[in-house]
Formats: sequence, C-alpha cells, structure tokens
Amino acid sequence: MKHVAVIGSGFAGLSAAAYLAKAGFSVDVYDKNDTAGGRARNYSTQGYLFDMGPSWYWMPDIFERFFNDFNSTPGNFYQLVKLDPGFSMVFDDDVVLDVPENVDELAAKLELIEEGSADKLRSFLHQAAEKYRVGMGSMVYKPTIGLRDVVSSGLIGAFIKMQVLTPLSSHVKKYFKHPAIRTLMEFPVLFLGAMPQDTPALYSLMNHAALQVGTWYPMGGFGAVVQAFASIAHNSGVRFYMDTPVTGIAAANELVNGIYTKKGYKQYDAVVAAADYVHVEQHLLPAAYRTHTPAYWQSRTFAPSALIFYLGVRKKISRLQHHTLFFDEDLHQHGHDIYKQPRWPAKPLFYVCCTSKTDEKVAPPGHENMFVLMPVAAGLQDTIALRQKYFDIIMQRVEKFTGEHVRNFIDYKRSYCINDFAADYNSYKGNAYGLANTLRQTANFKPALQSSKLKNLVYAGQLTVPGPGVPPAIISGKIAAHQLIKYF
Repeated sequence: MKHVAVIGSGFAGLSAAAYLAKAGFSVDVYDKNDTAGGRARNYSTQGYLFDMGPSWYWMPDIFERFFNDFNSTPGNFYQLVKLDPGFSMVFDDDVVLDVPENVDELAAKLELIEEGSADKLRSFLHQAAEKYRVGMGSMVYKPTIGLRDVVSSGLIGAFIKMQVLTPLSSHVKKYFKHPAIRTLMEFPVLFLGAMPQDTPALYSLMNHAALQVGTWYPMGGFGAVVQAFASIAHNSGVRFYMDTPVTGIAAANELVNGIYTKKGYKQYDAVVAAADYVHVEQHLLPAAYRTHTPAYWQSRTFAPSALIFYLGVRKKISRLQHHTLFFDEDLHQHGHDIYKQPRWPAKPLFYVCCTSKTDEKVAPPGHENMFVLMPVAAGLQDTIALRQKYFDIIMQRVEKFTGEHVRNFIDYKRSYCINDFAADYNSYKGNAYGLANTLRQTANFKPALQSSKLKNLVYAGQLTVPGPGVPPAIISGKIAAHQLIKYF
C-alpha cells in the first residue's frame, strides 16, 4: 500500500484525500490550524456561528458529483435551501435590484430597465449554459499540464470556441447597454479574482451558475459542508493531524521521500500540496526542486485579499437580504485600486452576508449574523487603524441604505484581513482567493498541478488548475488525486 501525505485540509485537500483513500492509498492529512476547512473554517462565539470565508453556494452539481463518487448525496449531511432572491444589488439607496431565482421574472425586471434586454438575457444565458456544460462538464477536469497535453486532448479548438481569448467585459457589451445590467453580468467573475476586462468570456458560465442554477445555502453554513467532506474522507480511511504544520519536504533523485513536522520526519511515497503553492515551493521544498523563482511569483496577478468583519447584531435589520452587494460606487475604480495601482480603495465596494435571514441557528433569537467583506489589494500594509477606518465607511453606508442604526447594536465584532490570511494560511501577500483567472493565467497558463522536478509531488488548490472558488478547489483535489493514481 502506498502512503500519501496531503498538506492542507481545505476543500482541495479534503477532496484529494478522499479520492486517494478510495483508490486504496493510505492517506494522512496535515493542517497547521486546529480545525479542518482551510479558508472555509467556521467558529462559534456568544451564540453566533460564523463562516470565516466562502459564503456563496453555487454550482451544486459539482458538490453533488463529489458525493455521488462516494455513493452519497449532500442531503445525507446537510440541507440545501434555494435563496429567493438569490442576491440583491444596491446601486443607490433607491435603486436596488433583487435578483429572483426565476429567470423569467428576472427577464421581466431587466426589460423595465432596458428595452429588449429580456430576449438578450435569454440568448446570453443560452450561450453561458453551453459554456457551463462543456467547461464544467469535461474541460475543467483536464490537468492541462503543458501545451502538449492541451493539443493532444483537443482543447485548443474548445478554448477558441469557449471565448478564452475574448474579455468578458467585451462579451457583455455586445448584449447590454445599461450599466446596472452590465454589472449584474460581470460581477460573478469577481469571485475569480480579476476584473471583467481581464477575465476570459469563457467565465460567463458563472452567469449560468448564478442566474439559472441559482444561489443556494447549506443550513449550518459552509462549516456543515466542510464537516461533510471531512466525514467522507474519514469514512474512507483518511487520518487527520490538525495543529501540525508541515515544516519541510524531503526529496532526492527527483522523488519526494517524506515530510517534516513538529513531530519529526515521516516517510511517504507521494505528497499532495494543497496548502499555499508559493509557500510550499519557496519554503518547504529544497531549493533544487523548486520550479519557479521568487521573481516569477512576484510577476503573477494575484486575486485580492479581503477586509472582513464578523458582526453579531442584537436586532433584526429589515432591508438586508441574505446576500447584499453594494455597487453604489464605481466598480472599475475599485478594481484599479486593487490591480493597477494597489492601494486601499478611495471609494470601496463591499458585500454583506446575513445568514440569519435564512438560518435561525447561526445567531441568538432576534439577532443578526453579519459577514461584511471588502476586497482589497494583496500585500498592502494592514493595521488596526485602517481596519477601523473602513469599518466606519462601510457601516455608514449600510446604515444609510437600511435607514437603521447598526453600530450601536453590535454585541460582537471581529476583523480579519491581510495579516490574518498570511498568518493562518501562509497565503502569499495575504491574498484571499489565490491567482486571478486573467487571460494570461487560465488553464495551462497557471502554475502546473504536476511538479516539473518531482515525479510524486502534485499541487492542488486555488493557485493551480482550475482556479479560485470552492467548486474549482473540489475539482482540483480530484485531478491531483487522479494524477498520483496514474503515476503509481
């Protein structure tokens, strides 16, 4: 029996571990934190249950496919609720678009904003659905290790057909004129860590996920999903070593031999690196076995970090939905402050998640559970004073929009930002989402899943294929596992 170490217990690591164990490998998962889940960890305090990271449950078919591979379903572990409205977009205090789960209702709403947009929406989504079918059905499961693999698998033609070389913003402009509708069509790719003008139009498949498949919520939050994945892995025979950071990887003769932790050295036949790619390569591997240089990583376009506030509020706030996105300032200016001239934004956009609108168990009775997130450039100076400055800016706008006092009713507050991402996840520059899915960082243009210098080391997670987000991370773990299975 081959013994494999998996570094990191986020969704990519849990997925890889489960698939390897199912294939008959002996699998050990190591994580520097004391609970599984990576960025998807949760924590409870004072009657509140907070998800620390992911809060959007899109692409339920990807989750379903994972569970089906283990003769199970999500329903065996947690209840899914479809949100209606799926989310709300605030453009002004008096201009709010509640996005219904029914596409015909959405088409009728858009027609009132821009004449002819209902038919254009259906055409746009028809194309997006086809991209989703191909992209998430087969293309995304390809390891795309090198150009030869892309050619031999026939992906070049698919790449062109799927508009990999066309910016999403240009694609959207062909269909819609009104800025609110364009924002609706462009915003889902912000989860991929790049601006619409720098993201391939392939990712309009996200619109199919958001507007046709819909926005869902797992009761108990994403922590319930993490527990389900960990249970699948554990039931398959995976062993977990929490609060056990890996401090080094031993290698010789183009092979990984084992890993070092605070408990000493342990021999392994292979390693899946599902922790931060840069950290693993630059700090855990011997120098001779690193594929990339520090200059390479410095030249990459990283997704943003985030300033997050976990808030407990001892009252109900009527005007907030489960998901409320504030686009009441200029999206492109905020993007400029992240990617073009990295700095703390002058007029930030932000997002509020209020899980207590759907799940009464995440907050005490009569209280709200609020997760507030503002994207910010990775690698910036992160201070308590800056966090407080932006907290006040954000809360002033939330209070203005809701017409209610919120700050006076906060009975729990915790902030989380660049320094925390770096400390908790060894995240390069404290980024929150990994590498941006830009035109030059898609598919085989990403750092390879297979190490070029160690035959039995593979990477998984949001810095390699397919990219950032929970569903891609799940898929990444599966691809990494199958790559090792093929090797042996």
